[in-house]
Amino acid sequence: MTKQKHPLSINYPSMYMEHYGRFPDNWLIGIVEKTRVGFASDEQVRLFGASGGVLTSVLMYLLETGRIDGAILARQGVPKPLEASPVIAETKESIQECAGSVYTEVDMLSALDHLEPGKRYAITCTPENSIRLRSMQHSGHPAARQIAYVLGPYTGTALMKEAIGYYIKSNGVKSAENVTSLKWRAGVWPGYLEIKTSDGKIIRSPKVYYNFLIPFFVTETSLLSMDFCNEFSDLSVGDAWSPKYENANAGGVSVITTRTKEMEDIVSEMCGKGIIKAEEIDPIHAADMHGHMLDFKKRGGFIRSRILGSLGFCAPDYGYKPVKISKSRWMVELVISLIFFVCRTRLARWVVCKIPEKIIGPVFNRARLSWKHISRPTKRKGLAEYNVEIL
Repeated sequence: MTKQKHPLSINYPSMYMEHYGRFPDNWLIGIVEKTRVGFASDEQVRLFGASGGVLTSVLMYLLETGRIDGAILARQGVPKPLEASPVIAETKESIQECAGSVYTEVDMLSALDHLEPGKRYAITCTPENSIRLRSMQHSGHPAARQIAYVLGPYTGTALMKEAIGYYIKSNGVKSAENVTSLKWRAGVWPGYLEIKTSDGKIIRSPKVYYNFLIPFFVTETSLLSMDFCNEFSDLSVGDAWSPKYENANAGGVSVITTRTKEMEDIVSEMCGKGIIKAEEIDPIHAADMHGHMLDFKKRGGFIRSRILGSLGFCAPDYGYKPVKISKSRWMVELVISLIFFVCRTRLARWVVCKIPEKIIGPVFNRARLSWKHISRPTKRKGLAEYNVEIL
């Protein structure tokens, strides 16, 4: 019997050699040209961006300088307020209209079927889509080869599409048809979930509160992926989670990682013109800002895949594995996996959505911070020395 291949399976070491011509010096963060911390200097672009407006600013600059004819972006509200789909933006205004995060899965590569022959595009997508796009490009896929630049956010967890349906019902909205708009990170960074309804109701939830949905509606891709930093994008961007930058009044600040010389030249050019305000930072120091999620992906994703395989289910194979994971780290992951298993049951979802958010939000946030504090020594131990074995 032929062994079934998991849809997430793709050989990272092979793709590294095919695309970059070498392996990364650091398997936590991938190939790096330069890492900066900064934000878009245009206050409107920065305000409406999820994290400093850098991706929006770069896309607008690529279009303005004639490097691309359009940008493929995820847009919330297409075709309905609670749905998100890829759109092709061909003006600076339409690029800015797509600014902001989308926390549900979007099939960005489906947009390849709608590209105009002869035109060049940039795309924003998650790590799993980025590496699949690279594979398609190297296989000679015509539309994929029209993508001149791949830009991507650091991607930790995404929610199943039904999550927001449960959420609105828990807030007294009887039908999705009553929702007129949804923004995942409205307002000043780090933002809040904002939902408006046809009867004038406005639901607002701080990001740290509506994160309670994650254990109950996290996607399988989020749990099994081992790529957090979007290793096959030309430009990777994530929140700068550091006390130095976490001042909501200052707006969003981003970790900006260039992975190719061409993209490094573009970002450097933008910095020189004052379009992006940024300072160079050591990549390892930048990675430390996301140490918890890097561990969640690089070691946790591997352990969860092994657990899945040991239970007889199909699990992804990425062509490499961590050289060493301590027994204590395995035990922590077993606890985490058990929590996810229980929380993702229909009963648990029904129960949690009966609890008012003003109660579950703060309780979850305190529990999350306590768990991070308790598990931090185990989850951070040995992470700086992370190394892999090629399979």
